[in-house]
Amino acid sequence: MKKYRYRQSNSDHTLFIKKRVGKITCLIIYVDDMIITGDDTEEMSELRKNLFNVFEMKDLGQLKYFLGIEVLRSKKGIFINQRKYILDLLAEVGMLDCKPADTPMVQNHGLQMTKEAKPADRGSYQRLVGKLIYLSHTRPDIAYAVGVVSQFMHAPQEEHWETTIRIVRYLKGTVDHGLLFEKHGHLEISGFTDADWAGNPNDRRSTAGVLYLRRRESCDIEKQEAEGGSTV
Repeated sequence: MKKYRYRQSNSDHTLFIKKRVGKITCLIIYVDDMIITGDDTEEMSELRKNLFNVFEMKDLGQLKYFLGIEVLRSKKGIFINQRKYILDLLAEVGMLDCKPADTPMVQNHGLQMTKEAKPADRGSYQRLVGKLIYLSHTRPDIAYAVGVVSQFMHAPQEEHWETTIRIVRYLKGTVDHGLLFEKHGHLEISGFTDADWAGNPNDRRSTAGVLYLRRRESCDIEKQEAEGGSTV
């Protein structure tokens, strides 16, 4: 990739980036699977040709499934979710027929380490929480709850395990949820942040969250309203 003048990302060494005439091409690789994307169609075509000359490869067309993430396309944009990943997780923990929970975590949970509390199986706990952490990539609605239970990976207790199981029960009722990247024709981004300010009962640390949204410009809203659509 460096031979083709791509720059290796410092934050993720499996990601390679090339900028050319105001456009960008990205390649990310995992073992023997890779994704090529960007807005430079000429460069992407050239990259495929160069890689085919060096490696035995097969072009599978538009991305549909990658590392447990399903990719669906429509006129509205690109929708990604991990439906199969969730169903496999439910089957693994024997909860395919469980009763769904309305929320991933109760309010004011006060979860902490308790003296003389019954310990949970650390291996099972770490495996389950690890899978939930990966699932958070397409399910930001569980990100806070997963962030809380991941604080007890070193010595989980029964209460922590039950809280984690509630997240799984919530997933049972929201299997089809995911992220929709809508088409807007621009990349205007707004950021929001919040924190509970010293909410951790053990060390008085704060739990913070950040959310970035792409905003629609007024012309997009006016156009949609003229076409009889609705805005959110």
